[in-house]
Amino acid sequence: MTTELLLKHYLKQLRMPTVAKHYAATARDAQDQGLAYEAYLLALLEQEVQSREENQRLQRLKQATFPTRKTMDTFDFHMMPTLNKPKVLALAQGEFIDKQENVLLLGNSGTGKTHLATAIGMELIQRGYRIRFVTASTLVEELLVAKEEHRLRMIEKQWMKYDAVICDELGYVPFTKMGAELLFQFFSARHERKSVIVTSDLDFGEWVQLFGDEKMTAALLDRLTHRSHILVMNGESYRFRQSM
Repeated sequence: MTTELLLKHYLKQLRMPTVAKHYAATARDAQDQGLAYEAYLLALLEQEVQSREENQRLQRLKQATFPTRKTMDTFDFHMMPTLNKPKVLALAQGEFIDKQENVLLLGNSGTGKTHLATAIGMELIQRGYRIRFVTASTLVEELLVAKEEHRLRMIEKQWMKYDAVICDELGYVPFTKMGAELLFQFFSARHERKSVIVTSDLDFGEWVQLFGDEKMTAALLDRLTHRSHILVMNGESYRFRQSM
């Protein structure tokens, strides 16, 4: 077997497709530049690592299931002057995830809560965190179906693989008693273990209408607000202004 075939075989065994693709061209460049063997090897490995990191980033982005991809650059902080921009940018660094803390974005409809939650999630993905976006109603429906099909524990384990779950539009659709209980269990399981980012149009005092039980609502709020970062986003509708 020739050297070229052996190289391709070994690199395939080692699962190094980027090295296999570029080693010949990189060797020619190294020879032209008079690089040492170590520098040539380093250049090859850097290409492989960069390729793997990019593939992993794209995979995390796909797994996040964002309905639309929003960024910090496209969020107009001038429309929300009471919002602490430095704090938002600090949250996007991911330290709150390392500390198993939560982020709650509260305010009236149309003020950019979903946009900002998504933008934070996008930044976190760039930093290597596993993020999942889901609306509260979709999450509850998934948990209800899983319970009915006796797959609830398996589904809960799958969700625990994510460093942070963005639960959007909490309060937009009311829950059944069972749905409220399952969502309570979902948040409780992540308490002090994994992070959540929640957006809601409702003030905390209105959450009892959503869950239908004062004790459960109080317990849920205690868990969510414990070691959390609360961003209040009240103001004129961002979407309404854009439509004018």
